[in-house]
Amino acid sequence: METASLTISSKNYSSWSLRGWLLCKMAGLKFDEKISSIDDPGTRAELLLLSPSFLVPCLSHSGINIWDTLAIAEYLAEIKPRAGLLPKDRAMRAHCRAVSGEMHSGFANLRAALPMNLKAHYPGFKVWAGAQADVDRVVAIWGDCLSKYSGPFLFGEKPTVADAMYAPVCTRFVTYDVKLDAVCAGYRDRIVALPAMQEWTAAAKLEPDELEELDVEF
Repeated sequence: METASLTISSKNYSSWSLRGWLLCKMAGLKFDEKISSIDDPGTRAELLLLSPSFLVPCLSHSGINIWDTLAIAEYLAEIKPRAGLLPKDRAMRAHCRAVSGEMHSGFANLRAALPMNLKAHYPGFKVWAGAQADVDRVVAIWGDCLSKYSGPFLFGEKPTVADAMYAPVCTRFVTYDVKLDAVCAGYRDRIVALPAMQEWTAAAKLEPDELEELDVEF
């Protein structure tokens, strides 16, 4: 059986790499990791939010290269249907795609003000108003999904594409000490505690600090 490969960048800083990696783990796909050099201009542009188009993560499987996170999600849902990356119910599946797409294309202020940094922790961090609107929208999405589908994940008993898309936000809320209601805090903690998330975080904390622009003091 052919082994897939997934090209990623920094585990500490790259939210898109985490999403692609977590999707592969959730799908049960066996894959080798390839790390894109931090010196690569495209990688630095991705991590510094300077590029509108990212080429990592990139999944290579059966002679096919897929480099957009949602495209990776759809591909994995096709080849691994039993993994349940998308809900079986059509209405739930549409809802899952909608909230996943919203994360994929939106929340620019949150990304800029609360960059992913798993090594850092900023107790009492002051979230500026523009980013707070994004935080409020994320909380509204989580609350709606958890209420409508009864948890423990956004679309019921198993993690889906939506949980992978919002997983880096969970880490941001930890890093920047974002205050949440009990329901959303519980969801954040469940995602962070997933074995795959723990594996990723442990590896991230072993990375050398190679991108000084992202290690700023707030």
